[in-house]
Amino acid sequence: MMTEPRPDLVIYGSPVSPFVRKVASLCLLKGVPHEVEAVNVFAPPQWFTDISPMKRIPVLRDRSVAEQGTAGTIPDSSAICGYIEKKHPAPALYPAEPAAYGEALFIEEFADTSLAVAGGLGIFRPIFFAVTKGEAPDLAKARDAWANQLPPIFDVLEARLSGAEFFAGDALSIADITVAQVMLQIALVAEMPLDGWPALARHFAAMFARPEIAGPYSAADAIIRKALPSRFDLT
Repeated sequence: MMTEPRPDLVIYGSPVSPFVRKVASLCLLKGVPHEVEAVNVFAPPQWFTDISPMKRIPVLRDRSVAEQGTAGTIPDSSAICGYIEKKHPAPALYPAEPAAYGEALFIEEFADTSLAVAGGLGIFRPIFFAVTKGEAPDLAKARDAWANQLPPIFDVLEARLSGAEFFAGDALSIADITVAQVMLQIALVAEMPLDGWPALARHFAAMFARPEIAGPYSAADAIIRKALPSRFDLT
């Protein structure tokens, strides 16, 4: 019986990570064959620690470079996405125009840091990590993050969008992918009313309508719903 060959690219991690989903979405949008291989970052095997100096997910392996060891591995989602763009340049997901390119890189970094900290550490972890430990979710911390940490970040994203369809230039880019997947980390555990940010709300809905964004999220949602059947209202 014939079996399909393994793809060159394997993403080590879990779809529960927005950074894993970011890379997976980029691959799907480019039509690049890949697979996601589960790794428990809280108790990682030694081989993973060897290729992930920061002990984080995702790490990419390009099997066409090396099947084992550190060769052919990249341990950061932004570096991974840049690598895939170089190796598979079409369709382009980084703007060609310099100012738009710079804006895309800034928005990606802003989402990976400021938005991810407020949404991930402020909301996702206090809810989901507590539930997985059999504890009551820390809704006070989550509500504080929603009320005080996220609005200034949403204000920045709303202003940078300036009513446009995309964050950088006139086409979908790494900026849009990253913002969507990091915002979806909040949506895994909480309702996400964006009434005060109409451009961001339109962007979020448009991104989620894309199967390449929604697909990796649905894999995460299936995992989360087993432990947390419904989302919380943080307003």
